[in-house]
Amino acid sequence: MTTRFHGIIGYTITPFTQDGEQLDLPALGRSIDRLIDGDVHAIAPLGSTGEGAYLSDGEWQQVAQYSLERIGKRVPSIVSVSDLTTAGAVRRARFAQQHGADAVMVLPAAYWKLSEAEIVQHYRAIGAAIDLPIMLYNNPATSGTDMPVELILRIVREVDNVTMVKESTGDIQRMHKLQLLGEDQVPFYNGCNPLALEAFVAGATGWCTAAANLIPELNLRLYQALQNGELEQAKALFYRQLPLLDFILKGGLPATIKAGLQMTGLPVGEPRRPVFGLDAQGRDQLKALLDALRQS
Repeated sequence: MTTRFHGIIGYTITPFTQDGEQLDLPALGRSIDRLIDGDVHAIAPLGSTGEGAYLSDGEWQQVAQYSLERIGKRVPSIVSVSDLTTAGAVRRARFAQQHGADAVMVLPAAYWKLSEAEIVQHYRAIGAAIDLPIMLYNNPATSGTDMPVELILRIVREVDNVTMVKESTGDIQRMHKLQLLGEDQVPFYNGCNPLALEAFVAGATGWCTAAANLIPELNLRLYQALQNGELEQAKALFYRQLPLLDFILKGGLPATIKAGLQMTGLPVGEPRRPVFGLDAQGRDQLKALLDALRQS
């Protein structure tokens, strides 16, 4: 039976030792436990927040295997298997399937600008290599590739196990268009934190968010209010957390989430170079935002 992904999908960080050279797997385990204790509906390792692009193949496999073992089917898992090459993404997708992932997420990352035919073939090859559901991920800010809605729906039609779409362009009209043009109403997921309220109103099935590492209760209450049709309460909950959501997006996911975890009692190191951690001013801003949410 295919796992249904919905609600709050928490994105993990990848902790490093303070020098940034070694993985800190015990800290990763503690961060996963915190997400599960926060009642997220699913966990997604090795996405942008997890710095998957900055890991060697061996490190990626260590993090994927450890994460899936630590999650232990307590909640569904969706592993980001994006890679610069189709062959690399296929290897990662197979590895994730072999180690118990419930689904994989694929971003068409590439150095050269890809044609639509090349993008379709990339997804087709990954889909043929595994039996798992695939979440197509559109995030031009990190991949350099912006897939129009028509291309996304073509891939959904032509690759049987591409069954979900994560939309992170920050354009709410994309989500409305997915609903309007999609013949079978393909489930779509919001990947832009400041659009969470609008995305759910537009019909999003879930919210893929790193903010669940810091404010899982607020994220969950927003989702539950919308599920219950309590729009005014949902608005209040959303605008309460919006300043932090904006800060996380603008400050960079690995830097802000890692700093926030440190402030809440879980040291996870800094991002891997070339990415810097938050500077003193950024840490002060983040602390003030977190303190304000605790007091309100």
